[in-house]
Amino acid sequence: MRYTDWFEIVDPAFKSLILPNVHVDLLYTGGRWLEGPVYVPAARHLLFSDIPNNRVLRYDEANDTVAIFETPSNFANGHTLDREGRVISCEHLTRRVTRREHDGSLTVLADRFGGKRLNSPNDVVADSKGNIWFTDPTYGISTPYEGSLAKSEIASSNVYRLDRNGNLEAIVTDLKQPNGLTLSRDEQTLFVVDSGVQPARLLAYVIDPEGKPKNDRVFSECTSGMYDGLRVDSAGHIWTSAGDGVHCLDHKGQLIGKILIAETVSNVCFGGPERNRLYITATRSLFAVYLNVTG
Repeated sequence: MRYTDWFEIVDPAFKSLILPNVHVDLLYTGGRWLEGPVYVPAARHLLFSDIPNNRVLRYDEANDTVAIFETPSNFANGHTLDREGRVISCEHLTRRVTRREHDGSLTVLADRFGGKRLNSPNDVVADSKGNIWFTDPTYGISTPYEGSLAKSEIASSNVYRLDRNGNLEAIVTDLKQPNGLTLSRDEQTLFVVDSGVQPARLLAYVIDPEGKPKNDRVFSECTSGMYDGLRVDSAGHIWTSAGDGVHCLDHKGQLIGKILIAETVSNVCFGGPERNRLYITATRSLFAVYLNVTG
């Protein structure tokens, strides 16, 4: 394929973010619904979920291979790293957020709120202060395909913040299905996808001095399929999944370009030694492309 077949330039500003003569690499195919990529620099590998197959896969960057990392995985979905390099996971089946310690042991960070079981934690991000933010829609309890069929005990789908002392707080409670989330580089803005409305929306919240989001506004509405997972690059652009590939949004939420993928994209993650490779989980496949910007 030609360079122009991989990218759609909506605004000339997008040209500075992509490289000439690059192509989108197909690294793996054969999953059922791939999600939750996280790059682990110390191991030079990428972990990503194959939710319906109840496993986590590992792409080894050094030898360009994919193998099973964990099975069963409790229908794990989103992952992130904390500031100590430990992997934090959202598990649908057990309805909890966990952390893998350096010795391999597992710590349960959250599985209940107000004495009631969480729905099915979906996506997660850790900030520089040791807080963990995660979304909790009902996708993992609405069908056994991605978890188990169960009723919501909380009767709402919330965004939570777990502080460094282990206190869990519902910080956004009025979304239909909170999904992907990320923080701005200065950690002053929280971005959350609501995929339970049409069109799917990306909302931006100002984080006050107490660490609570407020003054929400619609940052962008998806023009193809549904927003899901997203990341922010070093220049402040948002790279988010969509039905026709990866959409790149500028600081005002305007679409400036796309990476065109033939499958519905679920999530993205920056990785590689220079953090300039965007890993893309799509319906059945894992893709990657080098960019002219870092994560």
